Amino acid sequence: MSAWDIIRDATPQLVSACIAYTIPIAIVSFIIGLTIAVITALVKISHRGGLFNIVKAFFYFYVWLFRSTPLLVQLFIVFFGLPYLRIAGILPDGIRLTPVVAGIITFSLNTGAYASETIRGAILSIPDGQWEAAYSLGMTKRKVLWRIILPQASRVSLPPLSNEFIGLVKDTSLAASITIVEMFEVSQQIAAENYQPLIMYILVAAIYAVICSVLTILQSYLEKRVSRYSVSN
Repeated sequence: MSAWDIIRDATPQLVSACIAYTIPIAIVSFIIGLTIAVITALVKISHRGGLFNIVKAFFYFYVWLFRSTPLLVQLFIVFFGLPYLRIAGILPDGIRLTPVVAGIITFSLNTGAYASETIRGAILSIPDGQWEAAYSLGMTKRKVLWRIILPQASRVSLPPLSNEFIGLVKDTSLAASITIVEMFEVSQQIAAENYQPLIMYILVAAIYAVICSVLTILQSYLEKRVSRYSVSN
């Protein structure tokens, strides 16, 4: 079988796995992770004291933990390790998750930790005068945050968050390590059948490159769209 025959036969299977697992896992994980990131960023920039400092310490620890450990190790802990977290009377069989659920949880938490710093930095980049002007109009802190600060911060954070999503799409290849039959896992299975790992890995890399190129083009388009509403313009 020639290289072109292998590519012709394997490409539909890889694209199918991409549509069924790679893209959905990336999108769902990013949405959940972005939600976690916003909450984490808001907690970390809060000036509330008292018992709230315990909550803030938890989120600081969460960000430190997921930014300080490899994503692959996190996947292994969630999928292979949690079943051994047995607590008599509460979790006698540990925590057993399906591969997809374990993958989404891990990718979401990892994305949330990294994206939270991007969002926190974007919020802090908004001049204090924006807050003061809004307060002078009688707006509450919550209204100022949601109507004035976050919309501006979203424009600032769009490029790095877009890069975060593109990186997440590539990171989904690690899901093969916990038996999710996504695109890279399918390429490994086909390579085991046709004994052409070089061709298969180059092919799957090319598909990832196409996907990320499309996302990069979309990122550029979105940046141009939102830049029209920036104060500087």
